[in-house]
Amino acid sequence: MAAQTGGNLWRASSTVSVEAPPLAADARADLVIIGGGFTGNAAALEAARRGASVVLLEAETIGHGGSGRNVGLVNAGLWLPPQDVIKLMGREPGLRLVDILAQAPALVWSLIDREEIECEATRNGTLHLAHSPAGFRDLAERHRQGVELGAPVQLLDAEETKRRTGSSAFHGSLFDPRAGTIQPLSYARGLAAAAIRAGAKLHGASKVTRVTHDGEAWQVTANGHVVKAKSLLLATNAYFNGIDLGTRPQFVKVGYSQFATAPMPEHLRKNILAGGEGCWDTAMVMSSFRTDRAGRMIVGGIGNEGGAGGPVHASWARRKLRQVYPQLADLPFEHAWHGHIAMTGDHVPKILRLGPSGLACFGYSGRGIGPGTVFGTRAAIALLEGHETELPVAPVEQHVERFVEPKALYYETGAVLTHAINPPPFS
Repeated sequence: MAAQTGGNLWRASSTVSVEAPPLAADARADLVIIGGGFTGNAAALEAARRGASVVLLEAETIGHGGSGRNVGLVNAGLWLPPQDVIKLMGREPGLRLVDILAQAPALVWSLIDREEIECEATRNGTLHLAHSPAGFRDLAERHRQGVELGAPVQLLDAEETKRRTGSSAFHGSLFDPRAGTIQPLSYARGLAAAAIRAGAKLHGASKVTRVTHDGEAWQVTANGHVVKAKSLLLATNAYFNGIDLGTRPQFVKVGYSQFATAPMPEHLRKNILAGGEGCWDTAMVMSSFRTDRAGRMIVGGIGNEGGAGGPVHASWARRKLRQVYPQLADLPFEHAWHGHIAMTGDHVPKILRLGPSGLACFGYSGRGIGPGTVFGTRAAIALLEGHETELPVAPVEQHVERFVEPKALYYETGAVLTHAINPPPFS
């Protein structure tokens, strides 16, 4: 059964709204932010609560980009094992980033509580699923590294994984009780609404076309009007749209697609991810599984369902669902959507210095919720206070990604080929 075209589930199910009218006049601010996703909204909220004047400009609607297309897993850390992060960055900066991001879910949960954001927050952890014996060995090593650094992660065998997921398809899992799931668009909108209550000015339908610095302040042009500000934060991540600012963040744009079923019957919900954990697997071309409050099963995978390979990705999602949850084999998909991930070559997020009191945060490599919230919050503090000790990673003057377009094509082609043959069709 082919995926239906109900579009983005998160837009259909979000109960949070935010008023962000287009920029209609020149303005002045302490901080101007470009991008209305997790990073930009978290920065606007933190800055406004500290008494700063803030103007945020979003080209589309709040949460239009990856923040509103996210899987919704609130994870601790990066895709990389901690020791890989330390090896790449050096011991002290690597340990610092690992520690900061270990606390990212706690920051997300605290903001949800403080601002009373209705975003289906489910704090029951995540399961990193072993798709093969080799995958389980990888999880065992991640478990060893995590425990060594004090993380409360648990290595689960195949039987316990089956009990929690309701599927016998996996060889074990790594459980992280710090993590959980949210309705990501509602969270992004909730942060934005909280920023507005704190005094920030947010503007949608305000595409930035030019950014300059006149020696005293940043001048950001959108809708034919200019916002002047002492500090600038570029928070567009994978949705940077070619703004003229003299430099630009470099990353590989990778597609990720999701397919949501109709709500599961109650008798099946009791046995399938009954605890509400969010899941993803250890396969090179990753898959994700989670449910929402209504009991829909949401299957995700690398690839762009809105591109030429869309029919292949949709067919794969149906076969994958049958493989992992044969009891859901005939449950129709009612929503299908995709977003883009900003992938860096080393899978470590970057902060690029744009000029005097100007920063760009990007490259979360598929971990947007926790890192985005942390980087946005800490970037706002750094820019307002005029020092960089709060930043999770040291800013760089330049970040170069080689072969960006060929790598993007490689990821999509690999996903199409993998999804065309794996898992094999069912008779």
